[in-house]
Amino acid sequence: MCGRTSCHLPIEVLARACAYRDRQGRERLPEWKDPDKYCPSYNTSPQSNSPVLLSRLHFEKGADPSERIIAPMRWGLVPSWFKEDDPSKLQFNTTNCRSDTIMEKRSFKSGSTDVAESPEHWKKVWDNWRLLTMAGIFDCWEPPEGGDLLYSYTIITVDSCKSLNDIHPRMPAILDGEEEVSKWLDFGEVSTQEALKLIHPTENITFHAVSSVVNDSGNNTPECVTPISLLVKKEPKASRSSQKMMQWLATKSPKKEDPKTPQKTESDVPQWSNQFLQKSPLPTKRGATGLLERWLKQEEPVAKRPHNQ
Repeated sequence: MCGRTSCHLPIEVLARACAYRDRQGRERLPEWKDPDKYCPSYNTSPQSNSPVLLSRLHFEKGADPSERIIAPMRWGLVPSWFKEDDPSKLQFNTTNCRSDTIMEKRSFKSGSTDVAESPEHWKKVWDNWRLLTMAGIFDCWEPPEGGDLLYSYTIITVDSCKSLNDIHPRMPAILDGEEEVSKWLDFGEVSTQEALKLIHPTENITFHAVSSVVNDSGNNTPECVTPISLLVKKEPKASRSSQKMMQWLATKSPKKEDPKTPQKTESDVPQWSNQFLQKSPLPTKRGATGLLERWLKQEEPVAKRPHNQ
């Protein structure tokens, strides 16, 4: 799976998109933890923070596990047992983890189940669309010498569905629907083994090609997620001096006169296009530099007299 995601919704809008129903059937919004660490982005890369939806029970002992919280976390899991003083010293890639080895690899054994985004049911806002809900696991790392706790996550991957197989052999494990999201999050009621049964490929997705600008993690514009077919190529705007030069080349370029050739009408004068100037069939003669110098001095160029070759 590629190393890019996108979540550019404002904090309030994202919370509304993650609306859910609690055990009593009441529609609720998840609360934010450390909202100041959330930065909306069209082009999120590993090591950056992304919003993660999880059970309140992870943060509050005795809390209702069906209640939800949104917390910004580092993409790329740093295990709690990691003993170095710098997360960047981790020697292996934890951006994604395979579903078939998640229970075997040491780096993921002590993680907790979670999702890296969530669905929404506010159809008036989203017109029947919902956020892409990707299953993942997270952990909390504490620096050996003390300091701020680091919450980080990794996205679980599975074999690609048929429609994506030609693009990449792996795809994120998508939790398709509110029921699957609830079971994955509610670890107080659903066992790990039961939750893992929710991990499988799904065809219930849509996708489109985007511009290569997304390859640079420094780019953070709507172009990163806009379908290529909708992008409009912008022509560079010519400077004032360039416009004058183009006008002169198109209308006042000296031409060799041929008494045997009828004079060209005004419509035959070469016109400037936004890509190139139509080439004259006559070769450029000496003295063009002098003509250009006179033009730069705002002198009207004098046409050459015809001569025999």
